[in-house]
Order: sequence, then structure tokens, then C-alpha cells
Amino acid sequence: MIILIYVFLIALSFSCFYPFWNALVVSFNLGIDTSKGGVTFWPRAFSLENYEIVFKDERLINGFFVTVGRTVVGTLSSILMTAILAYGMTKRELIGRNFYMFFFVFTMYFGGGLIPTYLLISSLGLMNKFLVFIIPALISVWNMIIFRTFFKSLPVGLEESAQMDGATNWGILFRIVLPLSGPVIATLSLFTAVAHWNDWFVPSIYISNEKLIPIQTMLQQILNANIVTEMSSNLDTASAARIESLRTVTTKSLRMATMMVATIPIVLVYPFVQKYFVKGVLIGSLKE
Repeated sequence: MIILIYVFLIALSFSCFYPFWNALVVSFNLGIDTSKGGVTFWPRAFSLENYEIVFKDERLINGFFVTVGRTVVGTLSSILMTAILAYGMTKRELIGRNFYMFFFVFTMYFGGGLIPTYLLISSLGLMNKFLVFIIPALISVWNMIIFRTFFKSLPVGLEESAQMDGATNWGILFRIVLPLSGPVIATLSLFTAVAHWNDWFVPSIYISNEKLIPIQTMLQQILNANIVTEMSSNLDTASAARIESLRTVTTKSLRMATMMVATIPIVLVYPFVQKYFVKGVLIGSLKE
């Protein structure tokens, strides 16, 4: 029975990992060779031409930095504002605390819809602005509940002793509570960063300025169009040799290369915070 369980888990892991590995292999394989089929576990005709075109496309490079900036600023601001809100919600003396909690939870189940949200974003002057990535995502109710539950699990004596020493609520939050919340902060920061990094829908609705389009939205556009000619036209050289080499590049190979550029950076973050997953989420969600 144990052997069957291991076989099942190995097969399941392989089925999850293989598509990513095959996309990586195709991205390093000569495009025209990939079109013949049979490229599975290792590049049959190794080539860097796909990545050469991707990294010479100014739009994709600009989109990559927009995504990085959005992820860093959006994650830091969201975690900070959500933690401040959660800390305030732990105060029993807060007037209307139950109403506020009901109001926050209500928004998790019911939203205004796309059209009212679009009109709101437009009326706030956030169309084609970098802040459209940041402000609407400042507060996560789910993360607030996790923070709030974790904060309530901390010993009450810590705050009482700090108050006796003259510490304010801001001082207690930033000098005592947050430094003790490392596992929860790391876990929720990763979830928030992944959400920012992978989001392509919001820019497709609110951004028309090409300089503010993140790489995920560009990837979505690439997956829906044949962009070999358009991307190759952005190269600095138009020599006969370069044009000849571009004939070995296909739409599929460029798609896979762009997908790897958009995926690998956020994947590399996981090993550094993996140890916080179980500890951070369980402590923040189970203790009262």
C-alpha cells in the first residue's frame, strides 16, 4: 500500500512539474526544430535566439521592470496598511468594531461589479497611472483577518508593559508586534507578491499607455497573437545574417521564452520563504 502511495505521489508530482519543464526546454530549443515535434525532456537543438529576441524587445524589458516595481511597492504598501488595520481591529475599545468587521467581511462576498469599479477608478483619476496597481489593492480583508488573529494571540502582557513604559499604539505596533510577526508577514507577503506579479487583467482594463503595461499583460497579448515579425522588427540590426537567423524562430518558441522570463523570478522566491508557510498561516488562522 505504501508503495502505491509513493507511486501515485511521484506520478502526481511529475504531471505538475513536466509542463513547466517542457516549456523551459522549448524556450532553449531552436524554434524551427521544435516545430518538428519530439522535444520533451532536453533541448534537441540548443539555442539562445528566443531569449535574444525577448531581451532586445524594449517593450518586454520595460514591462518586466513595471511588474517588478508594482510587485515591490504593492506588496510593501499592502502588508503595511493591512497590518495597521488589523492591529486597530484588535482593540476592544474601538467603537463600532463589530460593524467594521461585518463591513469588511461583506466585501469578501459581494462586489460592485466591473462597470461600477471601472467608473470609480476613472473618477479617481487612476486611469493610465501606476497607482492603479497599488491603491485598489492596499487592503486585503483575508490578510487582515490572518493578521488580526495572530496579533490577538500575542501575550497581553507585552502591550501592557510597553504602555507602562510610555509607548504609544504606533510604538507598540512597530517596535513589538510587527517584529514578532515575521512568519505571518513573510507568508502573506509572498501571497500578495504572487498576486501582483501574476495579475494581467487589471492592466488590460485600466492601462492603455504602453510604458505602464506589465509583462504579464504583454504575455497574454503574445499568447493571443503572432508576434514573431513585430518582435524581430525591434532588433537593432537588420543585416542579412540576422534576418536569416530569425527564420529559425517560431511563435511557440518566443511564447515559451517570454513565459519563462515572466515566471522564473517569482518561482525563485518560494524556496526562501517556504519554511514560513505552515507556521505563518496556521498560527495566524488557528490561534485565538
